[in-house]
Amino acid sequence: MDQVKVTLRRCFVTVALVSLPWPPHLLEMNNTLQSSDLSGKLLIAMPGMGDPRFEKSVIFMCAHSDEGAMGLIINKPAPEVKLDELLKQMGIEQADTAASIMVHFGGPVEHGRGFVLHSAEYEATEATLKVDETFAMSATLDVLEDIATGGGPDQSFLALGYAGWAPGQLEAELQENGWLTTDSSAELVFGTGSVDKWASAIRSMGIDPLMLSAEGGRA
Repeated sequence: MDQVKVTLRRCFVTVALVSLPWPPHLLEMNNTLQSSDLSGKLLIAMPGMGDPRFEKSVIFMCAHSDEGAMGLIINKPAPEVKLDELLKQMGIEQADTAASIMVHFGGPVEHGRGFVLHSAEYEATEATLKVDETFAMSATLDVLEDIATGGGPDQSFLALGYAGWAPGQLEAELQENGWLTTDSSAELVFGTGSVDKWASAIRSMGIDPLMLSAEGGRA
């Protein structure tokens, strides 16, 4: 557990020193969006998709183009990592509300790196990737400092790691009925409890989760 906390601290400190706070191709992806762009959408894992890392996952898509795709799992908490303890290690003063912010497992890629998905009104000093009019993503130290003091985004979600797809990989998984896709909402992403997000996302499509099988498809 201590090693995970130190790694998270390092990832924010390191990222704050560079101009691109996430893998450089992600910004290029966001600038070359295609008509099938899923940025800002949700992926919902279908039952029986075959990868236990994504079982009943709901993924917010931060970037998607013919260069590949990147998203954050939004319904898998990482209870062993405490934000308030991390902030203390970093010497960042914090408001009482920081203790209530939960850290999540964002995906299996670079799981020692931190990402903050947040409401779009906030923009970090270093760099912020605006996904759409509702959501943005930042990964620099200043967003943590602002969150700690209560001056950060109105709504935020902190994740370790991300889910990534090579060119064409996500499209192939969609063709194989590995995922459902649906519109996102701030209420679902920020306001719904992690344990309820998978079922809530499916219900938002007018589908009863109890009736869902691995033979469904894209709605």
